[in-house]
Amino acid sequence: MSALPISTPKPQNATQKVADALALAIHEHRLSPRTKLGEDEIGEIYNVSRTVVRAALQSLAHVQLVEIQRNKGAFVASPTPREAREVFEARALLEPRTARSAASRATARDIEILKDHITQEHLALDAGDHGRALNLSGLFHIELARIADQDTIGRFIETLIARSSLVIALYWRRESALCESHAHHALVQAIADGDAQNAEELMRSHLVDLNSALDLRDRPVQAQNLRELLQGTP
Repeated sequence: MSALPISTPKPQNATQKVADALALAIHEHRLSPRTKLGEDEIGEIYNVSRTVVRAALQSLAHVQLVEIQRNKGAFVASPTPREAREVFEARALLEPRTARSAASRATARDIEILKDHITQEHLALDAGDHGRALNLSGLFHIELARIADQDTIGRFIETLIARSSLVIALYWRRESALCESHAHHALVQAIADGDAQNAEELMRSHLVDLNSALDLRDRPVQAQNLRELLQGTP
C-alpha cells in the first residue's frame, strides 16, 4: 500500500496549533504571568514562521491570556490584584445561576462527563501535577456553562476562567485547597439530583473558598526558559 501524501498544514491550522499549545502551557502554569514570549524562539520551538507566531499571540491577546506591549513584545498576561478581585466577583455573579440552570437541564450523559472531569482532576492531583488539575478544574466550570445552555454567559465564563488561571498562578497561597474541597463532587450530585437551589448555593460557596485561597499581593517574576517549559507540547 502506498503511503498517503503529506499535506502542508494550512496557515490557520498552524496558528491554532501554536495558540492551543501556548494556552495549555499557561493554563497548566508551565508559563507564568509576565513571561516574555519571543516570536523567534517560539517559531523555532514549533517550527513555524514569525507570521504564524504573531497571529497565535494576537489570538491569545484577544482572550486576555497574553499582553502585547508596543516596542516590547508579547508577555503572558499578569492581572493586578484589583483585576483578580474583579474576576472572582464576576464569577460569583454568573456561575451560581449557571449551576442552577445546569441542574435543570443536565442529562445522564452530562453527568458522566462531569464525573470524568473530576476523576481526571484527582488523577492529576495524585500525580502531583497541580497545574493540570487546575486546568481540569477550570474546564469543569466551562462544561457546566455548556450544560446550562447559556451561550453568551458561557463565553463570559470561559474568559473569566482563563483569567482565573492567571490569577491563581500569581496569587495562589494554599495549594492544599485543591485537596481539601470536594465541592465538585457535591455540585455534580446536586445537578444529578436536579436540586437547582442546592447547586446554586454550592457553587457560591465553592467560589468563596477559591477566593479565600488567594493572597492578593504583588509577586516578583522569575526568569523562565521557554524551550524547556514548552518541550513536548503539541
